[in-house]
Amino acid sequence: MTGQKTQERPLAMTTALYKTDFYAWTVQQAEALRHEDSPELDRDNLIEEIKDMGRSEQREVENRLGVLLRHLLKLSALSTSNPSRGWRVTVKEQRYQIEKLLKRNPSLRPEVPSMIADAYAQAYDLATDDLAEDELVGYVLPVYCPWTPEQMLDLNWLP
Repeated sequence: MTGQKTQERPLAMTTALYKTDFYAWTVQQAEALRHEDSPELDRDNLIEEIKDMGRSEQREVENRLGVLLRHLLKLSALSTSNPSRGWRVTVKEQRYQIEKLLKRNPSLRPEVPSMIADAYAQAYDLATDDLAEDELVGYVLPVYCPWTPEQMLDLNWLP
């Protein structure tokens, strides 16, 4: 009877982690599989599949940060004129979706600053092209991200 309770407790904690931080759960499960000795398990492929499930959550945050950065850059370039309502709506939508992903995967939150740094170059390039199409070729965008992660994720902040 005691052995059963011991096994139920880790499973309950694992199930709780699945519900509260999917990304951390995938990392934990991949590690647990790494140490499983059952001959029926295709361990290497299972580990990779589980890790990839977690990476897909990470990629989703990264992609949304890239879209957010691109639109923030365009808004900053047009701050003196009347910026497109669509850009503001996109900024808000990305912020809501990023926050939802981070609530589901809180262990990704500390990675946001490095994700921003990684996504900035592409966002810079795409925003530069967008602004050139809008005949704002002379506007120079900042080479490095000028905003903090807190500003970028603040629903009410605009550059």
